Amino acid sequence: MPHRIDTSQIMKYLLFLTLPFLLTACGKPDEKNTASTEVPLTEEGIPIDTNMTVTEVVGIARIEPEGKIIAINAETSGFIRSVLFSENKKVTAGDILVSLDDDLEQARFKQAQSRMKTQLTAIEAAQASLNSLQVKLAQARNTSQRNTRLLQGNAATQEGVDDSRFAVEDLETQIAGQQAAINQQKARQGELQAEMEVAMVELQKKKLRAPVGGSFLSCEVRPGNYVTTASKLGDFALDGPYLAITEIDELYAAKIREGQQAYIRLQGSDEIAGRGKVVFTGPYLKKKSLFSDTSD
Repeated sequence: MPHRIDTSQIMKYLLFLTLPFLLTACGKPDEKNTASTEVPLTEEGIPIDTNMTVTEVVGIARIEPEGKIIAINAETSGFIRSVLFSENKKVTAGDILVSLDDDLEQARFKQAQSRMKTQLTAIEAAQASLNSLQVKLAQARNTSQRNTRLLQGNAATQEGVDDSRFAVEDLETQIAGQQAAINQQKARQGELQAEMEVAMVELQKKKLRAPVGGSFLSCEVRPGNYVTTASKLGDFALDGPYLAITEIDELYAAKIREGQQAYIRLQGSDEIAGRGKVVFTGPYLKKKSLFSDTSD
């Protein structure tokens, strides 16, 4: 069975919907032309930019080195004898920061030096014995050659010739053995040299040095403390240019571009402390709070 539509109800709704638009469209035709063109002012009499033109964006910044803040740790363990750095002190690569107790390492190094001296003396003695044998060998060879010539003239016996020849061979055997002993002593010298170098490195490690140049922001050790390789000596700022890391309100963040000029001033002051330019922009902060960064 076909349905009938009450058109009178439809017309009522259409009239209800169109009425507000007609009301908003009605008005005096020259009301727009008679509106005031005066620029609103602040209490101080400064014109208000009703178009909200942004000429300068301000953010609270933190100054930090380009290389970030790192932690300097101890290279080896031990009791601290002296601390040679302090907060805000600038150091260069290789400067001694902390001296650890090194009595044991000093003793080991001196022991290695003593062994080396003893070994060198032994090599010198073995070389002297070798030189003596070489002289005796030369004499024995001359005797053997002379006896051989005398035997040809019936002025010597075969036994004498044989004895002189055996003496030469015996000395040659002794020289070969002495040369082998010297080579062994020199090999031992190389081992002792390596041991002495290891002892020297262990001794030098008791002087903790700066791996790079920069400035210490904190000092977290004192004489008498025991440190390990996990112990932090302090927070360290690497040498290099400094950056102003700032957070910009999301309303104006899209207006920031790399290469734009920027300046730095202290809060509550109009004096410009430094100038620079924008070198990086990111969509979000590394951490929740701008001022919560540490060297960790």
